[in-house]
Amino acid sequence: MSSHRLHAGRIGPNAITRVAEATRWLIGDQAATDLFDRAGLSSYLAHPPSRMVDEAEVTRLHAAMRQTVGDAMARRVARSAGRRTANYLLAHRIPRPVQAALKLLPARLAARVLLAAIRRHAWTFCGTGEFAARAGQPVRLTLRHNPLCRGAQADAPSCDYYAATFERLFRVLVHRRSRVIETHCEACGDDACRFEIHWPAGGTRRLPAAWPVRRDQAPAEWPRPAPHSSRVIS
Repeated sequence: MSSHRLHAGRIGPNAITRVAEATRWLIGDQAATDLFDRAGLSSYLAHPPSRMVDEAEVTRLHAAMRQTVGDAMARRVARSAGRRTANYLLAHRIPRPVQAALKLLPARLAARVLLAAIRRHAWTFCGTGEFAARAGQPVRLTLRHNPLCRGAQADAPSCDYYAATFERLFRVLVHRRSRVIETHCEACGDDACRFEIHWPAGGTRRLPAAWPVRRDQAPAEWPRPAPHSSRVIS
């Protein structure tokens, strides 16, 4: 029996723990407390999950985030959480020798190798959703039955958590100027969430040595912004 079937309906804890970190970072501790209370997940703030969680909990949390802090701030939090998730993967899940090898390969080949790894582990981030990837320029990713979009309605593609995770991984391991664009989204009524990953031809593709890979935050998030009292969830 495949790992996906054994864990169907479950998602890795980063989809929850990194949202908590990003909310605290961008809005404040009280906002995180109120958000997790609204989602019925307050226990996770005191005891962050370390194992796979029910995908329904992830759906509730991301829905509560959009409903309580507004679309613009929810997207900022989701992007921050996505970068943090990628940083965690780089620090703890992708072996350093593999990372070093990918950085030596041409970008197109590095992308193929990375995509193969993402496909193998897709069940850890899409739950009962269906993930597909096609190499090329651009790379094309498709996620059907996206758990983050269930019950959601949006005027524009809004899967910032996934987009930021993919973008950070590709910027570190494939090309430093990789850019992820979500072209279709189930929250907008499309049949699937679709992403394109672009990078420019030629030029340097290596991550600057001074840009560290950290488990908790992306360098773009330094320094910590002051809490916005008007954004605290009531």
